[in-house]
Amino acid sequence: MLHTVLIGLAVVALLSIIFEEVIRVNKAKSTLFLGSLAWILVFLFPETGVSAEELRHKLDENILEIAGLWLFLMAAMTFVAFLNQQGLIETLIYKLLPRRISERKLMFLVAVFAFLFSSLCDNITATLVSVALVLSLRLDRRKTLRFTVMVVFAVNSGGVALITGDVTTLMIFLAGKVEIQELLLLSLPAFTSVLALAAMLSVPLRGTTEIIPTPRRDDHVGKVIALIFLATIIGTIVLNITAGVPPVLTFLFGLSIMFLIGRFAYSEDKRENLLDYIRKIEFDTLMFFVGILLLVGMLKEIGALENLVGIYQVMPVYAANFVMGLFSAVVDNVPLTAALLKANIDMSHAEWLMLTYSVGVGGSMLVIGSAAGIVAMSKVEILTFATYARYVLFLGIAFVVGYAGTYAMGTLLL
Repeated sequence: MLHTVLIGLAVVALLSIIFEEVIRVNKAKSTLFLGSLAWILVFLFPETGVSAEELRHKLDENILEIAGLWLFLMAAMTFVAFLNQQGLIETLIYKLLPRRISERKLMFLVAVFAFLFSSLCDNITATLVSVALVLSLRLDRRKTLRFTVMVVFAVNSGGVALITGDVTTLMIFLAGKVEIQELLLLSLPAFTSVLALAAMLSVPLRGTTEIIPTPRRDDHVGKVIALIFLATIIGTIVLNITAGVPPVLTFLFGLSIMFLIGRFAYSEDKRENLLDYIRKIEFDTLMFFVGILLLVGMLKEIGALENLVGIYQVMPVYAANFVMGLFSAVVDNVPLTAALLKANIDMSHAEWLMLTYSVGVGGSMLVIGSAAGIVAMSKVEILTFATYARYVLFLGIAFVVGYAGTYAMGTLLL
């Protein structure tokens, strides 16, 4: 009975996100309420033989995971808030782009940039930077929506081929299911799917955009902090691979350097206090993550996600892997992947590669299906569950193109 109630709460949370514009309740408020309520019910009505101490241990693990993500997001968002305020991201864009460019070419350039950037750093940072690029172009609302949809898909696609780009890819690699060189093969079908989506989204774009630089103050300190941000991203990748240093630790270290430089560089300017930039980030996005991860953690603990594994008993592996990608659009792909790994399903390297692509990119089908979508939704006013869903057909076609390419590549080469 309790499991039914808890699953019901998760469904209500999903509906509250979908119909946020109708019920006029911020998704951060509804998910945080339902996520904390779910865990309270777990403690009030424990399963037979489960002690409060065991439940507390499970909750502590969930909270630790949330805290790591929350702190990482806070650090990354603070960096980006400063760079946006200084206009440094826009300046970089203006140097790379021509003064005038057709909107169709611009769509492909944004797609390639988001894809490549997400391969070098985590999806959250890649989304923040890519969305900042789109917003700086000052397109009309509908065109901004198209470009943002492109960013979400490209960011999720770019991360699947490297263990530094996507958590689920790292999980599958650490479990010994695939090798580094095999993962790199995912780059080709993933990039092909991104180009396919860019081609579809660019069809109605017939105008030309003029890239007009906005005036900004010449701040050498800002350039130094931009380099620190880049060094932090590179350091995160290198230290994680070589020494297993958690990304959140490296980003907090980089953020502390930013604060210290700001303290001494702006000592004579009372207007600049880099700590103030923490107040400029979207805390409703961070609280939304807390609520969602509490709900997903609860579903994981009651075993609701493990029931999904049964699909491999009734479908061919390649079809079940495809369905798992669709599931990842509504269920967080990290616990979903963890449940599949725990079940120890017998699959070949090629089939594990298909699953890697599927759960990594499948979340792009819905805006709430990936961290990239959630972050983009907090940044772009016109992007909601409903407006993103208008492009589900294009997203589905691009996903199928990528998955088919992964299937063909795995069958021929592995």
